[in-house]
Amino acid sequence: MSYQEKKNIVSLISSLLIFGIYSFYVFQKYQDRSLDQTDAFSFWGAFILILIPVTIAAKIIISIAFSIFYNVTTNEKEPSFADELDKLIALKATRNSHYGFVFGFLLAMGSLVLHMQPSVMFIILICSGLASEIVGVVSQLYYYRKGV
Repeated sequence: MSYQEKKNIVSLISSLLIFGIYSFYVFQKYQDRSLDQTDAFSFWGAFILILIPVTIAAKIIISIAFSIFYNVTTNEKEPSFADELDKLIALKATRNSHYGFVFGFLLAMGSLVLHMQPSVMFIILICSGLASEIVGVVSQLYYYRKGV
């Protein structure tokens, strides 16, 4: 398995763990509170605004730890350059990820059109963000295995 594939697998697992642990923590903390309409917007806004830096910080730490662990176990350094194939794979994976997020965004807006609660829209929006990240990573794994 190549370095890129291992890195993508670690990224996929870390994304799922970070999102799962953060969501579990937040929902355990606010489980007893009933959210009225104005409180719901504040809750979901805080959920998203805190999730972003938590995810970024955790991914940076995990990426550094993976790089060190890879270097120690294989005595190889990570590739310091990306060739044209790597760039093409990254572009196609980003495209797929964006398509996934746009589809989720449209579903979230559709929930408002169907007069569902705003919390449904936020849940769909958050889940589509996670799903788009998963689609991007899985696309990269697929393109590295099967070619472009």
